[in-house]
Amino acid sequence: MLRLRPYKKNDAEYIISWLNNEEIFSLWGGERFGQFPITPEIINDKYFNNNGDCEEADNFYPLTVADDDGPVGHFIIRYINGNNRILRFGWVIIDNNRRGQKIGQKMLKLGLKYSFEILKAERVTIGVFENNLPALNCYLSCGFHKSEILEDSLCDCNKEMIKVLELEILKDEYKF
Repeated sequence: MLRLRPYKKNDAEYIISWLNNEEIFSLWGGERFGQFPITPEIINDKYFNNNGDCEEADNFYPLTVADDDGPVGHFIIRYINGNNRILRFGWVIIDNNRRGQKIGQKMLKLGLKYSFEILKAERVTIGVFENNLPALNCYLSCGFHKSEILEDSLCDCNKEMIKVLELEILKDEYKF
């Protein structure tokens, strides 16, 4: 049984262990944290001292998903452009040893339930590198689809331009 809870500083140790190679780090969006490898202190500095790079004070919510054995996944929620009805998921990662167990799908569904029921969002968005097929398939299986409000973009990842696909799900599309 998975539980969604607020991120704790010691969760960074788990995240670092899941970011065990440069490809996973890049697909996670690690360039926002610096160069591979990073340390738990770098994650915690970004989260606790720099508000996840969000300008608005109350706009950054790092979350951890755990089972009875401990953390198995992590992602963040933030508002887009100061609009508290549009949320964005980011920095999604799961324990490498748990891949293929639908942990990512279950984690994001918990996040969607929280976003729509508790935070009263009307729309949740997420970006994914077009070459990250496992993540793209996971997001599509949760009900995300091509965004109506956000345009795809390009990201300079390790000196390579990669397309970022913008996906979304609306509250009335989500099945609780």
